[in-house]
Amino acid sequence: MPSEYRLILKYADEPGYTPDIECYLRHGGYDALKKALALQPKDLPDGAKRSGPEQIRQEVMASGLRGRGGAGFSCGLKWSFVDRKSGKPIYLICNADESEPGTFKDRQIIHKDPHQLIEGMIISCFANDVHLAYIYIRGEMPDGARLLNRALQEARAKNFLGKDILGNGYDLEMHVHRGAGAYICGEETGLIESLEGKRPYPRIKPPYFPAVLGLWMCPTIVNNVETLCNVKHIVAMGGTEFAKLGTPNNTGTRIVSLSGHVKKPGCYEIEVGRATIGQLIFDANFGGGLRDGRKLKAVIPGGSSAKVFKAGEKFKIKDKEVDMLDLPYDFDSLIQAGSMSGSSAIIVMDDSTDIVGALANIAEFYAHESCGQCTPCREGSLWMSKALHRLTHGEGRAQDADYLVKIADNIPGGRTICAFGEACAWPVQSFVAKFKDEFVDKGAADEERRAKKSKGAGPGMEMKLAASQQH
Repeated sequence: MPSEYRLILKYADEPGYTPDIECYLRHGGYDALKKALALQPKDLPDGAKRSGPEQIRQEVMASGLRGRGGAGFSCGLKWSFVDRKSGKPIYLICNADESEPGTFKDRQIIHKDPHQLIEGMIISCFANDVHLAYIYIRGEMPDGARLLNRALQEARAKNFLGKDILGNGYDLEMHVHRGAGAYICGEETGLIESLEGKRPYPRIKPPYFPAVLGLWMCPTIVNNVETLCNVKHIVAMGGTEFAKLGTPNNTGTRIVSLSGHVKKPGCYEIEVGRATIGQLIFDANFGGGLRDGRKLKAVIPGGSSAKVFKAGEKFKIKDKEVDMLDLPYDFDSLIQAGSMSGSSAIIVMDDSTDIVGALANIAEFYAHESCGQCTPCREGSLWMSKALHRLTHGEGRAQDADYLVKIADNIPGGRTICAFGEACAWPVQSFVAKFKDEFVDKGAADEERRAKKSKGAGPGMEMKLAASQQH
């Protein structure tokens, strides 16, 4: 039976544990920062020296840490891309704009253990010669912003922030910036545009890779809340030891947001790949199973933009046939199965779910959140939402299933500046592909009902109904 492995959430739910700095210090808080600042230059075999910041970057690379925000890109590799020769200042931004439907892990960290995030950020800033950092937090988290601002004040009072941190000679300032509630600001270049005070239109990459041309056209690191928290633990235990957690190429722990039709929804921290989707849903240590008398129908494994899995699906993984519920919950296995772990949000749907209605809800969200910069995304997301609204309000057509796929297929594939186009298309493509009969049946039933109604309404009404269906 797998169980939780609490690293980041180790103290979060302990009775009496509070988000203030005194409690954090009593539990070993800021010890990793002191260790990082105390690192002495290390002699290398070729006679060169490796500075303390370089040693931290090396440990992060050795740890195998992958970003916990969605893409799962190597954190150490991302840091290595930073332009350190331009002479421009380097900035670090914490992406706390947690907006993916079904995801609520980062706010748990912010609300219950904000100093862990701040310590991870300070170490990351020291490792990358950053002297000004920002926490970009979504507008719908006012309590989180208040807690973070208070934690920053407490850290300054203890000389963990500000001038000459702990007598090391290193200066760093950090600010909280509240967004206005736009999902698109979770995309790193859209976030940067917003932080600069502009409309959050994502930038074209290349040339605007943040590591080279980020905030104010300076080298910039953008990392997720959970990712930055892990840096503290990598410094504390060493990159090699951290890499022993989890599975090869999927190291460390992962906080999973589990929601939907399970008995015990919530956040669960696991070693990456050490639990399967089925265990996370059904084991008593996690979701505790479905509601009484219900059967599993579908699972979205990585937040609403991830492609849906149908109960009973089987996949070819490393030449073996694997049932969906037996898939290890890690980055690579889910990609091989045609979806992704994304923001590590598992949404469970039992046999009471109206699949068409569930997709309509998702599509409405994406139509509302498109920034509108790219035509395929702006128009396509709205068309899909309108078609699904029609299907859920008695105005559907049997052909709407194919119509939805046709629209969705014309959005991704390099036609948009950022990945939002894929994010709104993938749910439609996968839901219709795996539950097409439900969409066709719903549309056909609507057509049949309208046809009966038009026959009983007389010739004049029949013509009006026929005309309305053409729009």
